[in-house]
Amino acid sequence: MAYINGTATKITVCIHKYQHPLIIDSVAHFSIVARNYLNHHFINWEKPLLPTKEKNFKSASGRMTSIGTVIKEIIIPHWKGNIRLNPEFVVLEYSHIQGFLLGTDYQRMDGIDIYNSKNRHIAIYRNKEKKFSLDIYQISTHDPLEELLNEFREGQFRTTLTSNQKLSLLKMLRKNRPEFSIGEEPLGKIRGHDCKV
Repeated sequence: MAYINGTATKITVCIHKYQHPLIIDSVAHFSIVARNYLNHHFINWEKPLLPTKEKNFKSASGRMTSIGTVIKEIIIPHWKGNIRLNPEFVVLEYSHIQGFLLGTDYQRMDGIDIYNSKNRHIAIYRNKEKKFSLDIYQISTHDPLEELLNEFREGQFRTTLTSNQKLSLLKMLRKNRPEFSIGEEPLGKIRGHDCKV
């Protein structure tokens, strides 16, 4: 399922074998991702962290500072064959974006167009003779439990826990993450002793 909001289209893509939201925005000049989102979903994401030319970014919610750039291979699923992109995302401090935002910098490079037709299609074509249409409504929905399981994918849970119990436990772990983890280390690195919940 994709979500339509003004000039932006939200789809689900695969990055490192896991599903993540991708916002394709025809107004944003840069492709960006929030540092908090990377901290929650990727281990050692800052290696390598590339430099970025732009340091300060402005949005409706205020000024944001970039700390560098990361490259992520994105796979857009399609029944005729997956589409692979390798965009650079500017990592922003204090941003609240939940997912990745693909700006016009890579949309121009990879030939991505959003058609505001009745069915809202995305056309992707690197070769000008071949146009590849992607029906954004055919992409799967984003499940909150699946997102949290992805975030804490190295954790192990009792098989007797229900989905609601897992979801409650994972939400509590996310909320109290600073108490369990050391700096940028994964949640499993407990402060001095094993954690029993």
